[in-house]
Amino acid sequence: MATTRGVLYVHTVPSALCPHVEWAAGGILGVPVKLDWTPQPAAQGQYRAELSWQAEAGTAAKLASALRGWQKLRFEVTEEPSNGVEGERYSFTPALGVFHATTGVHGDIMVPEERLKAAMLKAASGEADLTEEVERLLGRPWDDELESFRYAGDGAPVRWLHQVV
Repeated sequence: MATTRGVLYVHTVPSALCPHVEWAAGGILGVPVKLDWTPQPAAQGQYRAELSWQAEAGTAAKLASALRGWQKLRFEVTEEPSNGVEGERYSFTPALGVFHATTGVHGDIMVPEERLKAAMLKAASGEADLTEEVERLLGRPWDDELESFRYAGDGAPVRWLHQVV
């Protein structure tokens, strides 16, 4: 199995859920996780943390699956491409749910041909606006909602964890 690196960005979480996030991440990574929680300036009473990790490819999907059930949480998980495996990005907000994208070696979102064709068909039939469909495929609604929480995290501490593979 290929090894890769990634980052879990917890943008907002109430204090009561902080230990549950650590427990879930530790269960996926196979090592105890203790995050450095800092107040989230963009959301009063919420906390934020970042976790850089190294583990087998597919770990980002496992982390996103473990965390997506908590509606009071906003997070992103990225995974770098590795030998024979594309990179991934997951974003979650309570209002929008989960966004998933495949990413290339430079971090660009790669939209599969069939998804682009489907967006074009929806637009051609008058069912949707093409620009809005493409922005959705690129994760724009998630980026718009998460942007203020990302800036609030500038300068926050980051901790590296390595899974035994």
